[in-house]
Amino acid sequence: MQDPLPVIFASLLGLVALGSLNGQVEARAFFVFGDSLVDSGNNNYLATTARADSPPYGIDYPTRRPTGRFSNGLNIPDIISERIGAEPTLPYLSPELNGQRLLVGANFASAGIGILNDTGIQFVNIIRMPQQLMYFQQYQQRLAALIGAGAAQQRVNQALVLITLGGNDFVNNYYLVPYSARSRQYSLPDYVRYLISEYRKILMRVYELGVRRALVTGTGPMGCVPAELAMRGRNGNCDPELQRAANLFNPQLEQMLSGLNRNIGADVFIAANTRLSSLDFVRNPGAFGFVTSKVACCGQGPYNGLGLCTVLSNLCPDRNLYAFWDPFHPTEKANRLIVNNILRGSTDYMKPMNLSTILAMDPWT
Repeated sequence: MQDPLPVIFASLLGLVALGSLNGQVEARAFFVFGDSLVDSGNNNYLATTARADSPPYGIDYPTRRPTGRFSNGLNIPDIISERIGAEPTLPYLSPELNGQRLLVGANFASAGIGILNDTGIQFVNIIRMPQQLMYFQQYQQRLAALIGAGAAQQRVNQALVLITLGGNDFVNNYYLVPYSARSRQYSLPDYVRYLISEYRKILMRVYELGVRRALVTGTGPMGCVPAELAMRGRNGNCDPELQRAANLFNPQLEQMLSGLNRNIGADVFIAANTRLSSLDFVRNPGAFGFVTSKVACCGQGPYNGLGLCTVLSNLCPDRNLYAFWDPFHPTEKANRLIVNNILRGSTDYMKPMNLSTILAMDPWT
């Protein structure tokens, strides 16, 4: 007969670990998967060019130092953590993610990745989705060792999850170069259908790994970012081909998520229409206090949209006046506008419900 003492002792250790956070555990765990829009620094630990670990990145972060976030300050996961009363999730590769910090959750995102494994091959060493999900399994084993298997499973089941994928599959794959391999293989409508089918497999795996509440963002208005205005746009207008891609992808993503929820029998996956959120300030920047949604704060060339944001780049003095921080990524202020819609947006922005409704409805929040 198995000695019950080790099991009891492990359970007690779990209770001690949970209680020792002094109220921090009241916030549900938060997990993040995806690309550079939500990467909080995993790529700092990798040999890749897809990094944001040098100035002026992080110029408005509390430490005033680059963290690996593709932002002048906080990114979308940081702001969601703030809103749910949790401390920011650490990158999974961070050596600081251990002990009680595991209870907060983890960020597995990696700049450059996409739904497809061949997306971002030019960045070489990035954490593609199969690896992010393997790390999530590894995380759960580490959490179980800390608080016990049952408590760890409950922590994951009750967690909030953010998943942001898709933009790179267009920008850094299908449209990366003229006559790319994927564009020769698929027409755009067929490529979108292929992406959606592959994304569905990823989300089913996320569900199998215990996730029960996931915010899934669509792509932004890809043709309107400063990089695409500089490289593909005409007279400051959004690139119509990338806009067509976003217009095809996002509605099909919403339909796929709705179908998954019907099959599961619960509203596990919540569609966040970040394309619409971004279009609000792209089309009418003045209404949100921006002087421009075309020119990046940090960059060079037309619209500051060419190349990387570096210490040699043009740098705007007031980031609150710019919708875009670098050629591809929003400023912290723009990220806050996006999160406001995630939190309180109507069904135009959040289907079938917004995050405030989720927080009010879920018994463990």
